[in-house]
Amino acid sequence: MTREEILKHLQKIKVQYNVKILYAAESGNRAWGFSSPDSDWDVRFIYVHPLNWYLTVNFNRDVIEIMTDEGFDAVGWDIRKTLQLYRKTNPTMLEWLKSR
Repeated sequence: MTREEILKHLQKIKVQYNVKILYAAESGNRAWGFSSPDSDWDVRFIYVHPLNWYLTVNFNRDVIEIMTDEGFDAVGWDIRKTLQLYRKTNPTMLEWLKSR
């Protein structure tokens, strides 16, 4: 999968979920140099919704998870969730930020 194909997938996510992606990184075995020919493409991202999404009494789902048949595996966290995890020094979130 090329960088352009990954960017196209991220663009589809932006449109489908009406979000703005603030940060995206490759994660998993490809990011750490341990990939094999059948490895999937792990992409992790941080996103933000339009303001009205946050102005509600009910909390909405704050994670986006996408997996395609072609091996594109994407997980995104809403900015609020990301900042809460950052405050707790969450190791997964820190790994995302250190990834390429």
